Amino acid sequence: MVDEIPPDQAQIEWLGTTAAAKRLGITTRTLYRFIDEGYIAAYRMGRVIRVKGEDVDAYIESCRIEPGTISHLYPEVAPRGADADSGDDD
Repeated sequence: MVDEIPPDQAQIEWLGTTAAAKRLGITTRTLYRFIDEGYIAAYRMGRVIRVKGEDVDAYIESCRIEPGTISHLYPEVAPRGADADSGDDD
């Protein structure tokens, strides 16, 4: 008799730390820090650490920048022809 895998567990995409880090565009060291700080859940299976692909995708979505929230990162451009010293100082 063969044990059947429940359908919800058969769908899990397990990633090694190298693959998860590559998917995130970070180093494995940074991934370990994210795991240690609780940003991404990880599972120890014997001597290896695995991460669920859906957890990596959820983390990516949680980092999404909402429109209108980063205007402080780029300077406002002065209109052409405007002088920096337009007033009389004397």
